[in-house]
Amino acid sequence: MGKLLQPGQAGTIESNDIIVTVAPAAEDGIVIELTSPVIKQYGNRIREVIADTLVSLGVTQAFVQANDKGALDCTIRARVQTAVARALQEGGI
Repeated sequence: MGKLLQPGQAGTIESNDIIVTVAPAAEDGIVIELTSPVIKQYGNRIREVIADTLVSLGVTQAFVQANDKGALDCTIRARVQTAVARALQEGGI
């Protein structure tokens, strides 16, 4: 897709959802800041799904804040995809 222009956000803080904010990063790479009640059990998997989704969209430079409330992988992917699409448009979030 390309380089992020501005912050983009998708999702809610409802149960079984995740709110994801992606923003341009100052340096190359993907930095993920994750908050989740299940971080000890699933934190690595959530980070992996976020990173893999970003890379599949061609985003290799991003700062991501994610607040998980028990979202499934498919929900995480959908939220990341939507946040990236919003970050690439005029108007952002």
